[in-house]
Amino acid sequence: MDNTDVRNWDNDHFMHPWEGMDDLGQNERAFIEGSDGIYVTNDAGDKLIDGPAGMWCVQVGYGRHEIADAMAHQARQLAYFSPFNNTNTVATEFAREIAKRTPGDLNHVFFTTGGSTAVDSALRFVHFRNNLLGKPTKKKIISRQKAYHGSTYLSAAVSGKERDRLWLDKADHLSHFLPDVNPLVRAPGQSIAAFLDEKIADLEGAILELGPENVAAFIAEPVLASGGVIVPPAGYHKRCLEVCHKHDVLYISDEVVTAFGRLGHWFASKDVFDIQPDIITCAKGLTSGYAPMGAAIFSDRLIADVSGENGRGATFSNGFTYSGHPVSAAAGMASMQIIERDGVLEHVRAMTPHFQTRLRALGELPLVKDARGMGLMGCIECSYDATRNASLDNDYELGARIDAACQTRGLVLRPIINMCVMSPPLVISRDQIDQMFDILESAICEVAAAPR
Repeated sequence: MDNTDVRNWDNDHFMHPWEGMDDLGQNERAFIEGSDGIYVTNDAGDKLIDGPAGMWCVQVGYGRHEIADAMAHQARQLAYFSPFNNTNTVATEFAREIAKRTPGDLNHVFFTTGGSTAVDSALRFVHFRNNLLGKPTKKKIISRQKAYHGSTYLSAAVSGKERDRLWLDKADHLSHFLPDVNPLVRAPGQSIAAFLDEKIADLEGAILELGPENVAAFIAEPVLASGGVIVPPAGYHKRCLEVCHKHDVLYISDEVVTAFGRLGHWFASKDVFDIQPDIITCAKGLTSGYAPMGAAIFSDRLIADVSGENGRGATFSNGFTYSGHPVSAAAGMASMQIIERDGVLEHVRAMTPHFQTRLRALGELPLVKDARGMGLMGCIECSYDATRNASLDNDYELGARIDAACQTRGLVLRPIINMCVMSPPLVISRDQIDQMFDILESAICEVAAAPR
């Protein structure tokens, strides 16, 4: 198939997320044109394992006719309603089904258009609540280096991936960043227990330095996904939550990636990390990627602080044209039904030990600096330089070479500089896991043996 025209149109007209300006108009992106199960097909007809499940989101796999049919039926019946003045049955039912699966009293579902707007809405609600409570200075949000929470103005302000913060303005007066929580960067000879104590001290020290009267919330991903699948030390989240509540600081669990099955549960906060957040944000797996949607989920306690007699005539004037979109809600309901009917959460828990065993075995390969992960998500971090002092240019080159070698063998990765990230559709089988890691191992060995 000759798609020269389409390639030119892509370069001339389709400005992609995270577009590199030096290469604008000169990209040779792969065209993904078809899909089935855990596989995608490019414009040359090659079938490839979708290692990142799109963008951490295609939980139940591609080609699910039940979801497509539910969306089509809803679009024919009612394609849109205004959430400002009306309501709708499928959106309401979806909110109820989500609330039935959230931990504790997280029962109020505020629908958004995606993960960034879910985080943005959560932060705006935190500020709104403090204003109503007569705490107008309590606005600072604490986050971590390497954290990613979105690309809207507020969500980007609390995202700590350094290279994403170089050229765009941020609301820096609202954010405070703590040091990296990746155990890989701990001091030589430092134990995991001592590193954990240091990270908890980072948080409490920041709250006290900024003043508890000025700190509104701490936002954390259970696993720092886009930062490179960084898994904090065991007990980290529970101890952070204890510090937050000691100082009247809200805890926001950003489950945009980890919710809806990625770690084998509807939500990871309680079932995996044993914490009861004040707010959870989610998106991605909410609809298995079949339609855009996100949600910020608030506890009954927080809502009680700003409603009824405590409402003071205020309006939470935040929302979106597509909040609770009926077609997206129909997709989410159908995806949820598939997850339950097919035992997808149980399948993830059954596949996780093998996935993580294969992942960690790659840690013995040349070029591999670290192999880490949790559930059905993992990262292989590579470097040409064992002393960890490789240049950024070399890191980008290495990641690109491994990515290209994987694609020629039938695997799509999510390359993040020098990191190979995997989060496949949750329906992946044991044999397909082996195929995925066999390809990655072969690709790394090829690059390691090739002259630079």
